[in-house]
Amino acid sequence: MTVRVRAPASTANLGPGFDCAALALDLWNELELTEGDGDVDRDHLGVRAFSLLASPAGWQFDFTSRIPRERGLGSSASVIALGLVAACAVSGRTVDSEELLRVGVGLEGHPDNLAAALTGGVCLTWGGRVARIADEPPAIPVALVPDGVVPTAAARAALPEELSLEDAVFTTSRAALLGAALATGSVELFGAALDDRLHEPHRAAYAPLLASVRADLPPGALGATISGSGPTVIVWVAEDAVDACAAELADRHPEIDVLPLTASPKGAHAL
Repeated sequence: MTVRVRAPASTANLGPGFDCAALALDLWNELELTEGDGDVDRDHLGVRAFSLLASPAGWQFDFTSRIPRERGLGSSASVIALGLVAACAVSGRTVDSEELLRVGVGLEGHPDNLAAALTGGVCLTWGGRVARIADEPPAIPVALVPDGVVPTAAARAALPEELSLEDAVFTTSRAALLGAALATGSVELFGAALDDRLHEPHRAAYAPLLASVRADLPPGALGATISGSGPTVIVWVAEDAVDACAAELADRHPEIDVLPLTASPKGAHAL
């Protein structure tokens, strides 16, 4: 028996949606499970996720990683989703996305990337709940992926324990705009929502591209956000301007990978 599972990358926060909003991306990690005895790395994140729902004994695990690690694109969430969905597939269990999130979030530490990896599309998560609200956002994500890595723990440690009233009001208003934009598909509201004072200013050192990109957005770009913990920056672009915008960003930043991406309406699944 052989089981193959895929799980997507994701970009989280989307500006003011800290630990709440995320989008699944059409970039995939995979796991192939085959029956047979062999050495199983039980410390591997995907195997640990699998073990939450099924015994890894008698299975061989072959992971294919295409999502850059520690770049803010949900690589760890994707691997956890692979393990969870694979365990359901081999055990014949049907478990909904909220239950899988509850089971796996302890391994991830925060729910947004994992929710998107499980549900696909654009989703919001709060208090263990998940709401998948759209197949795609109102703009196309173009990822600027530097060589450097950012451990999530380090980026979270940079966050302040207190926030000024002015910054709290600013971020709350943008978060409300973000929710409305994602639910309605409004390009205008989405562009107005792409700013934050809760986490992005304090993570600036981990995503140095953000300030320079925001200071001079290419034509057709609506805004830019840190992807997860960084260092990747997402430039959100009108659909008819993606090719030109990506080409201009590549000319400006020849030292980094510029990746036009698309949303994935599908989350982790067995093939």
